[in-house]
Amino acid sequence: MNAVLIVGCGDIGMRVARRYAPASVTGVVRSKQRAAELQAEGFTAQTLDLDVANAVLELRAGGKRCFYFAPPPGAGETDPRVAAVCAALVGPNRPEKVVYISTSAVYGDCGGRWIDESAELKPGTARGRRRLDAESRWLDWGDKQGVPVVILRVPGIYGPGRAPIERLKQGLPVLSEQDAPFTNRIHAEDLASVCVAAMRQGRGGQAYNVADGHPTTMTDYFNRVADAFGLPRPPVVDRSSAEQALTPAMLSFLSESKRLVNRKMLDELQVSLTYPDLSVGLAKLATEGEG
Repeated sequence: MNAVLIVGCGDIGMRVARRYAPASVTGVVRSKQRAAELQAEGFTAQTLDLDVANAVLELRAGGKRCFYFAPPPGAGETDPRVAAVCAALVGPNRPEKVVYISTSAVYGDCGGRWIDESAELKPGTARGRRRLDAESRWLDWGDKQGVPVVILRVPGIYGPGRAPIERLKQGLPVLSEQDAPFTNRIHAEDLASVCVAAMRQGRGGQAYNVADGHPTTMTDYFNRVADAFGLPRPPVVDRSSAEQALTPAMLSFLSESKRLVNRKMLDELQVSLTYPDLSVGLAKLATEGEG
């Protein structure tokens, strides 16, 4: 029997899968192309549309370690995909343990303060509310099914294929430094390591902030990526101009400022970050190429 089930086996899911024996992993994906990529590396692939109720019933998680990485729908205030999956994974089909990737957006705007996992959860965006709904559903399901559920609250992810190179090449603007909010980051490889550690020793019912512990502003991030790759730094605009020039999605990220304390992650999950700050991660990206 396969021992690991990864629902939503995209970039992070593949990085997690590679940390286990290929024969032990089943990756659940939406597209046949992604399924072929999994199979090419020796993993079992299951093609499934989580928006189709009858299809979700085909999930087989009994006794497996389940990583749930599938995103919520792009609109609305809830996550019906998680609701459907939780309804399917009951009785003998219960997994052994669940690790769910959420987002730091569940905290909302914290005015740039340092916050740990005890901070109030009051998301200010629909994106954050969808994730908080999913957290609540998973934790309630875990209580009822007697299955430990670990929540990982993840901020911006960077790494190969995730640097804003095209955005910089297009010369899109950023907020002036004094107007820019604090943002947090984690390298994709470190996130995968945290996921595996959370499955191994994360406490059920607990949430962990997953970040490198060195937040900067988003403007600083874009500038440092530009410098690392020898690209021009982006033009700077004030907040009123940004509302005209930036997409609603980007503006939603700029509406919140917080600095994540990662001590609980480091202490309880006992992870040692390969990329403990942005300078180390960007140096590696620039050396090996972003792609």
